[in-house]
Amino acid sequence: MKRLLLLRHAKSERATSEDLKRGLETRGEKDSARMGRYLREDAYLPDLVLCSASTRTRETLKLVLSELGKAPPVQYLAELYLAEPDVILSLVHHAPEKCSTLMVVGHNPGLERCAMALAAPPEEKRRRKRYDAMAEKFPTGALAVLDFAVDRWSDVVSRGGELDAFVRPKDLED
Repeated sequence: MKRLLLLRHAKSERATSEDLKRGLETRGEKDSARMGRYLREDAYLPDLVLCSASTRTRETLKLVLSELGKAPPVQYLAELYLAEPDVILSLVHHAPEKCSTLMVVGHNPGLERCAMALAAPPEEKRRRKRYDAMAEKFPTGALAVLDFAVDRWSDVVSRGGELDAFVRPKDLED
């Protein structure tokens, strides 16, 4: 089995002329730390992280990892900046096979579209609620956890993932 964690960067500063360099707002910093605690508490611990090279994704990841206790290897990739779903999926397909849980930290709309393309629409009501929430909006700081009954990342296909969790920062507020 392979587990894919798709994490959208947390709430960032307003758009400027240098979008790549936008950092996080205070709310985004708090949300990132909360998400890190959630990942640790629910044992969604990545073996490898692929992260966009933007400042806001780097800052999100730094705060998430500070809560995990043990930091996995991280690859910062320019091609993940505002990546389309096909680029994200290509990177997933090329992940090392020894990696069981892969985290991708990126941007919308590509990350949301990738999550929706990979998740099989569930029949079970509880899981359907998560899926519908994800389909409605994939806000900043949100996390989708997808499980694939495959041995190799290259076997991950559209509608092949089971949505194990969809968590938004507002779901974790104290």
